[in-house]
Amino acid sequence: MDMNKGINMALSDWRFKSAKEQEWLPARVPGCVHTDLLTNGIIPDPFYGTNERDLQWIDKQDWEYESVFDVSGDMLAQTQIELIFDGLDTYADVVLNDKPVLAADNMFRTWSVDVRSLLRPAGNRLSIRFRSPIMEDLPKLEKLGYALPATNDQSEHGGLGDRKVSVFARKAPFHYGWDWGPRFVTSGIWREVRLEAWSGLRIKDLYIRQDDVTAEQAIATAVVEIEADSEFAGTLQLSAGDFQWERQAAVKPGLNVIEVPCTIEHPQLWWPRGLGEASLYTFTAAYSTASGQIVKSSVRTGLRSVRLVREPDREGTSFYIEVNGVPVFAKGANHIPNDSFVTEVTRERYEHEIASAAKSNMNMLRVWGGGIYEESVFYDLCDEYGMLVWQDFMFACSMYPGDEGFLESIRAEARDNVRRLRKHPSIALWCGNNEMDTAWSHYDEQAGWGWKQQYSEEIRNRIWADYEAIFHRVLPEELAAHSPKAEYWPSSPMQAVKGNKDQHAFNSSTEGDIHYWGVWHNVEPFSNYNIHIGRFMSEYGFQSFPEHRSVLKYASENDMELESDVMLSHQRNNRGNQLIKEYMDMYLPEPKDFPSFLYMSQVLQAEAMKTAIEAHRRRMPFCMGSLYWQMNDCWPVASWAGMDYYGRWKALQYYAARSFADVLLSVDDTKEGQLEFYIVSDRLEALSGTLSLTLYDFSGILLNRWSVPAEAGVNTAQLVHTVKTEDLLQAYPAGRSVLVAEWEQNGGSAAASLFHYFVPAKQIELKTPAITIKEERSGLFTLETDVLAKQVWLTAEEEGMFSDNFFDLLPGVPVTVQFIRRRTPEESTSANFFVPGSPAAVEVRSMADFVTK
Repeated sequence: MDMNKGINMALSDWRFKSAKEQEWLPARVPGCVHTDLLTNGIIPDPFYGTNERDLQWIDKQDWEYESVFDVSGDMLAQTQIELIFDGLDTYADVVLNDKPVLAADNMFRTWSVDVRSLLRPAGNRLSIRFRSPIMEDLPKLEKLGYALPATNDQSEHGGLGDRKVSVFARKAPFHYGWDWGPRFVTSGIWREVRLEAWSGLRIKDLYIRQDDVTAEQAIATAVVEIEADSEFAGTLQLSAGDFQWERQAAVKPGLNVIEVPCTIEHPQLWWPRGLGEASLYTFTAAYSTASGQIVKSSVRTGLRSVRLVREPDREGTSFYIEVNGVPVFAKGANHIPNDSFVTEVTRERYEHEIASAAKSNMNMLRVWGGGIYEESVFYDLCDEYGMLVWQDFMFACSMYPGDEGFLESIRAEARDNVRRLRKHPSIALWCGNNEMDTAWSHYDEQAGWGWKQQYSEEIRNRIWADYEAIFHRVLPEELAAHSPKAEYWPSSPMQAVKGNKDQHAFNSSTEGDIHYWGVWHNVEPFSNYNIHIGRFMSEYGFQSFPEHRSVLKYASENDMELESDVMLSHQRNNRGNQLIKEYMDMYLPEPKDFPSFLYMSQVLQAEAMKTAIEAHRRRMPFCMGSLYWQMNDCWPVASWAGMDYYGRWKALQYYAARSFADVLLSVDDTKEGQLEFYIVSDRLEALSGTLSLTLYDFSGILLNRWSVPAEAGVNTAQLVHTVKTEDLLQAYPAGRSVLVAEWEQNGGSAAASLFHYFVPAKQIELKTPAITIKEERSGLFTLETDVLAKQVWLTAEEEGMFSDNFFDLLPGVPVTVQFIRRRTPEESTSANFFVPGSPAAVEVRSMADFVTK
């Protein structure tokens, strides 16, 4: 008899209403009040136009949810019945059959209540009243007596003036607004509610602690938690594939923790994308009692060693992720929630993002600390795709209270989420918070964001003591207790915990990680990406707009103007739209109209990020990480994302795929009159090849050609050739010439190429090309042109993408691309999320079509 699962029942048939109203309306669980109001036609689309402004009343009210359910006789016959809430957002009073059973106050916790004595066969009524997070927390602000910094809390949009209360709730910070997101302070049941019933005993948790993992041997310990209602003697057996281990174990009433040592010889290791297979094992624990009862539980994980390497060297102190003994250059982006209403995110939307990251040659996503601890499916997919995860705890850009109740809530939150996520081999690093150490800069009066100067010395020290309690004590203690091999980093960015001014990061730090925002916020030139390079670049970014058809999802044609009310509402950075225009005036030709401005903004963003990514990779191994801000959007908006809210790839995503290639050819033109060519390789073997340099004019005439032998080093960047610009260009006009550099491995498959121009893009003498496009076979297109075509942009009526896009095209050098779409439900058995497709119609344009003639 397999008793482990007992009898589980998810609760359904929910209804909801405002606490002020009498009428109940149907509700969807998991969900939230905003989505339920939308589904019932009470509110308009929150994302359209300026509707957000008119929906701020929702978070000032209390809301009630209710479900009436029956319980089977089999369930009632069990000795143990628990009511489980995987997520309540956030201040919730729970009543079952007129008996209060729970007062929840943390969105990120799992709540469990013994309810066996309260249940009856029919007509059980479960009621949940969600108290307004705004009205709940305003008194806390008043009681504290001073405001805590919360830069991105858009209290003014919520009708609160300067009263920022987000820091008092253990709730997703981005709900209160951010400089890329709207202010929708939600309430509701955001994860599953269920009854779990069992008798005798059950396996409550199975964790494979990886003690020492190498290619020769994986030494691990299965930590099995067995919960029992009486004493049992029995055998605990553990299996993984053809491997088996067992031990005799007696259990007592209550929670029992049993450890089973297990060793696997020559394991199939889990590797990040690009370095090997993301191999996964399923471990099953089975406990058999002397009377023949059996309970089972399984967990899937990957065997690997992960280490954050911080070792002194001649240039400072290293900062990189080592997997299975191999230093990994982290290539990727920062991830935010995929929707303002997180329950709207389906598995397909998660997989679209992670498959896009893998297709963009990434190997890491940073789950940023202003969102949520993501759904388990997110981490499952990262495990499968070999995508490393930098996991923040959910704290960002604010200072938080430190009273004992708040600290205990954080401790429980950390425990719940570390235990839930510790099985995932993809998680490489846990980080305490986003930007708080550097924003406060406690030990340097001249550094920081000006926060600490607002307070007396006494209050300053109190705020910092609260900070240290959370990030230097509570979080690392819980992580060490429940995932002892996990790596922890207190704050991003920072240099190290030192207790002096050298703790705080700055743009030229030679230890720790860096967030470099001089380009964008300080309007510094793109060339500064080549100057401010640290050991690990965990944030940097540049904005663009979505494409025209995406903008039309939230605006009308009448709104298509940079300073229109709708465009400003969907731009949450104070000077965002103007900054895009200022930079565009610096670097690109003038767009002819607003749809052209949208296209040009994407080109601008992509060029900025290419400059940054390749500058970082050329400095390998000094720099060992490049995570741009940001991968995705939570609503349709002008932002730093490489994919818009609808999953459509911007120019940046295509550029990232090229600049993050496992073997990259990159040119550094920062030295006056000189070009330096680098081959950057993530491969674990040396590659010999030939570098070819070919000079063309824009009509495709070959002007000159050179070639030299060039070797790609092992897992590093290597300078392979230096040449003077005048020797390349000679007497040919700079504004009408292009250099094509190509590297090809001798007798191998690796190859890389680039286009290099000798003048800024706005000075290039563009002519309008005649581009032909021919479909060779289903969805495979070959493009040719009569003159240079820059930033060739392919679009299709069908949703999808191309194998390459936003590329330059030369006469006589055709380019072939494949249209790719998401697989359909009928194709769900396919190993690939993106599959070849054949769109009904394809349109091809280039920069010349968008500029003022």
